[in-house]
Amino acid sequence: MTTSDTALLATPVDGLMATPTARLPYQADVGVRSFLLERAHDLVIVYNSPGITTAATAIRTLGQPSRLLINHGHEAMYGPSGLEVPVFVHERDRAETARALPVAGVFDRRQLIEDDLEVIPTPGHTPGTTCYLWTHDGRRILFTGDFVWIEHGEWKAVVLDRGLRADYLASLALIRELDVDVLVPWGTSDDGPALAVTTREDFRSRINRIIGRVRAGGDR
Repeated sequence: MTTSDTALLATPVDGLMATPTARLPYQADVGVRSFLLERAHDLVIVYNSPGITTAATAIRTLGQPSRLLINHGHEAMYGPSGLEVPVFVHERDRAETARALPVAGVFDRRQLIEDDLEVIPTPGHTPGTTCYLWTHDGRRILFTGDFVWIEHGEWKAVVLDRGLRADYLASLALIRELDVDVLVPWGTSDDGPALAVTTREDFRSRINRIIGRVRAGGDR
């Protein structure tokens, strides 16, 4: 890989690479990115974003990704990436995703992709929002999309449909019980980190604070 290619991919955690940031069209101070998981047998991309196209040459140098994992259907608004990668999404967000991206496969339950990558449906932000938990070199890295994101350093929810509030609370209660070392959202505010290193106590405390706000009727 050339120096110019390398500059397009940051490595915030060993084995994990981040694409360049792109702006949300409806929130100018929020950047979104995709992440590349360098697994033992393949390369997996989590989240769709324009950064995949920007870093396409660098990604191809690493190898052909086996799949692109979508957290929720809103990611499809950016359309196809510059790579031909099979797209996977939860069944309940398939229709929205398929309007802009060809869907190769769907999830409908909690399951494993081999032994290191777990699919965890977490409805609430959208009906088919899905988190992914990757275990790599002893670290457990949770990809939460917009289900839990980082704004000005604080972890927040994004409740869009009040009819899904009960689902959101149940999903938050579910992930609160996970052992997580790193939280990786799809988007963060400009002044926040792309991800958050955490501990079990810190993780539970932050999720509990979100639960409290959502239970009280808040949207964040």
